[in-house]
This record gives sequence, structure tokens and C-alpha cells, in this order.
Amino acid sequence: MIRRRARGRLLLAAALTSATLLAGCSGTGEEQDGAAAPTLNVWAGSQTPITANFNPFAPTVLHGALGPVYETLFLYNKAGGGDPVPMLGETFEWNEDGTVLTVTVRQGVEWSDGEAFTVDDVVYSFTNEITKSTYLESAEATDDTTVVLTYSEPQFTNEFAILGGAWMLPEHVWSEKSVEEATTWANETPVGTGPYTVDTVSEASYTLVANESYWQEGKPAVKSVRYLGIDANASAEDLLKSGDLDWAAMFVPDPEGIAAAGGPAGYVNTPQDPTVLYTCANAELGCAGPQTDVAVRQALNLALDRGTINEKAFVGLTGTISPTFALLGRDDQWIAPDVDKQSPQAADVDAATAVLEAAGYAKGADGIYAKDGAPVELELVSVEGWTDYNDAAKLIEEQAAAAGIKVTATTVTWQEFSDNRQSGNFQLIMGGVIGTSMADPFQIYRDWFSGEYTQPVGTQLEAGEWNFTRYSNPVVDAAVATAAAASDEQAKMAAYTEIQHEISRDLPYIPLVINATQTFYNDAEFTGWPTEDDLYAFPPSWGAVSAGYILANLEPVE
Repeated sequence: MIRRRARGRLLLAAALTSATLLAGCSGTGEEQDGAAAPTLNVWAGSQTPITANFNPFAPTVLHGALGPVYETLFLYNKAGGGDPVPMLGETFEWNEDGTVLTVTVRQGVEWSDGEAFTVDDVVYSFTNEITKSTYLESAEATDDTTVVLTYSEPQFTNEFAILGGAWMLPEHVWSEKSVEEATTWANETPVGTGPYTVDTVSEASYTLVANESYWQEGKPAVKSVRYLGIDANASAEDLLKSGDLDWAAMFVPDPEGIAAAGGPAGYVNTPQDPTVLYTCANAELGCAGPQTDVAVRQALNLALDRGTINEKAFVGLTGTISPTFALLGRDDQWIAPDVDKQSPQAADVDAATAVLEAAGYAKGADGIYAKDGAPVELELVSVEGWTDYNDAAKLIEEQAAAAGIKVTATTVTWQEFSDNRQSGNFQLIMGGVIGTSMADPFQIYRDWFSGEYTQPVGTQLEAGEWNFTRYSNPVVDAAVATAAAASDEQAKMAAYTEIQHEISRDLPYIPLVINATQTFYNDAEFTGWPTEDDLYAFPPSWGAVSAGYILANLEPVE
């Protein structure tokens, strides 16, 4: 049995080598009606060399596991909102106070090894000690189609995490694993309910093939999907232009140039996710450096010219960010009236230096502020090959210098980036925050700002813990708990107001932009993609849950 609690979802991997891929991009798959059926080639940020790992609790899980192989009870559409789409669950209902959730489970579903998917698997998926919530009192199968989840506190606000963020696992496969085994197991031949199963894995790519016993009749129509490992955005862009990629999500400064060069013509941009500066903020948990002083974080926030960063690094494709981390336009109702609605778009050097001087810093002969003999010198890392982030980091280096803050922008490999933020071994990181799948910022507040979701520096975060900054604020933690239990909007708004006052002052994540989320897709050979006119699911190839749903809905062009 699994014997320890952790929390669930994982960050998606980034990118590494393309040269070895070119020979592997055939564009065709198995025979279908006497002709070679097309293989859909995907880049979702797989690192190279690719190592087989389809464990949804592993930091290095491959994207094909999350949605194409493993599924959730419902799909929440991050791009378009609306009612949750039934997946392995068919209906759900809360009791009046939000402490009891009754789920009707889909019948007739099989695991890819031929075993039946049952209510017992659902109960296990919520009660095993990797994923079990602190607040879950019981999970009971009351009959062959119904699971009742009972919580110690109201969980209305956690609906997405419960129904749309928990992977359903086969009890007969996972129950024999200890916690250590379950979190380190590579799971090379995963057993899931999704539209695909794993076929082959090499250092350059891995291939999924159709799950012929998939519960959605007639799906998937695309029988073979190949995920490619690529070293950087520029390499992926070259493969897009040459027609060797059918689906990719990445930053491209000239999106029109993809189709003009002969690549796929399908394109959609859906800005959803905050791009920020992670700061290792909490000295009490072991963070070290000038960024542990809130005055330094405030000054750096004021020194940034976000308008220039957007135009020069992201060619105007990003959205404006709010220091509340509510998505502007969608979540405006949740922004407190006495908190700035958006982060400043132009630099205010005078205000930045005033903050530093009020905190006891003095400018040295070299133009850099210092306190007690320690200069405000910071290292800012981004992943090599992430050209938009690399360019933004260089701009931040220049802008900070104007305010007497020395920032040195440097690049690291994806693995170094992942290891450093997991362990807290950094000062500043250019990175992303996963935006919410509902028109409500709660998930960000709980996952990214709550002290319950972090570890001391030097201790790796557990599966599902996202508070890379090591931020811990008892006011925020209490307000998150209040919001989770809130049964009416007024009570939840009061809790959000407290959170927003604290995080907009403390700035453990310094907001930059709402990142451009560009998706390119081959609509000449495959139909059924999400489009601007029909955003039925979040479009990026790296999207967890949604990627499997999209692949299941695609069809080869006749």
C-alpha cells in the first residue's frame, strides 16, 4: 500500500535536441483501409534524450501520460469556461454545505490491460496516500455506479482539483506500490483509460497508439501519435516550417511566417498563464540572498518596464498581468477594489530607489545599492533555448540596473532549472505559473502561495506542490482555508481581499505578463482542432487533460 500523502499534478517538461529527430519524422503510421494512416507528430516540450517515464507523480513525466493515457473524472475548459465535460464521471452533486460530493461513475470503461474500470478504482484514486487530501474524511462506493466523497470542511472552491485535476489510477496496478516506489517508478508501460497506449520510446521520440478498447466509441480516429524531443524553440520552429510537426505550442515571434514557409496553417493564441519572476523569498525556510528582503522585491517590481518587455521580448503577443493573479477580463469580479488591478506597465525608477533607501540601502560608488556591506546583486536564470524568456531576462537586467539593482541574467538546462526550483536553490527564476481552469484565482492562491504547498530549501517539493518561492504567510494560509470553505461569493471575496493585500505587497512571485500561448496545428491533414470560433478545449499540445481530449476528437482528412 502507498503510505504517505502528497498532492498530485506536475509541471510539464521543457525542450532539448532536434538533429536526431529529422530521420524519425516519417509522417505515416499503420495501415488503414489499405493505405498508410498518418502519424500525428507533436512537440510538447519533451526533453532529450527522452527517458520513458509515464508516472503522473514524477517531475519528469512525459506529456503523453497526462490526458492521452490517464484521465480525470471531468474536463474543465480553461480556454472557454462552461460546464465541466463528463469523462470518467458522468454527473456530480454537492450537498448544501459543500462537504459531501456525490459522483456518478461511467460504466462500461476498461483499463487498457482489459480490466474493468470500477468505483473501487475511483475510491482508490482519492484515498491512496500520495493523493489523499487532508480534508477528505472518507470515500465510499455506495453502489456500482456511485462514489460519495465526504470532507471535513466545505470544498466548493476545490471542485476543479477534485473532479478535473485528480488522475484516475488502476487499483490493481498501483496498490502494491509503496509511496517511495510509486513516486520513483518510471511506469514504462502505463495502464490507463485514455484514448492511447504507449507503443515505443527512444531517446529522440516516443509513440502512442490508439487504445482500441477506448470507452468513446469510434475514437480515436488518429491511430498513431509521435511525440518528438527538440532542443529549443528555434529548432521546433524549423520543424514546423518544414512540415515535420503537426501540433506544437511555443513562442514564435512571427506566427504568420510558419504557414508562409510551408508549415501548418492552423494557429490560435490563448493567453492564460502568468509569466513571473520566482523569488526564493523565505529566509526562515533557508532562502539566501537580497531577494529575501521584501523591499528588494518591491523595488525590482517598480523598476520593470513591462510594456517594453512585452514589445521587445514577446513582440506584443502577451496579455497584461494583475498583481492579484486574477486573469484580467475573465476574473475581474474577484479583484478587490482597493488593490491595483494591473501591475505597472512602465518603470518608476524614483519609486524603486525610494523603497530601497527607506529600507536602509545606500547607493555605492558603482551605482549599486547595498546594505550592511552586502550589495543588491541577484542571479536571474532562464532555460537555455527559451528565446522569449532569455530576451526578457536580458531586458530585466538592463532595467534593474537603472534602479541600482544588479541582476545578472544567465541560462541553464531544463534539468538544472527543474532541480533548482524544486529544491529552492536559486535567487530569481524566469518561469510560469499555471493559470486556473475556472474563472476564479483560488487554485493559484492555494497551490502557489500557500505555506502548506512548499518545503524548506534543500528539500525537494513533493508531487503536486507548486510553491517554489517557499513563501509562507499565516494570513494568506488562513484566508485560503476560509475561501476553500466559503459557500457564498461574499465570504470568498472577503478572503480573496486579504490574500491580494498580502501577495501584492510581499511579491514572492513578481508578475511580468500573461504569457502568449501560441498553438500551431495541421488542419490540412487533421480536422477537429480547437479554433478561435470553437475553443472547446485548451489548445496547447502540452495541456494536461485537454491534450488527450483533443487527440480523441481529431480525425485524419480523407
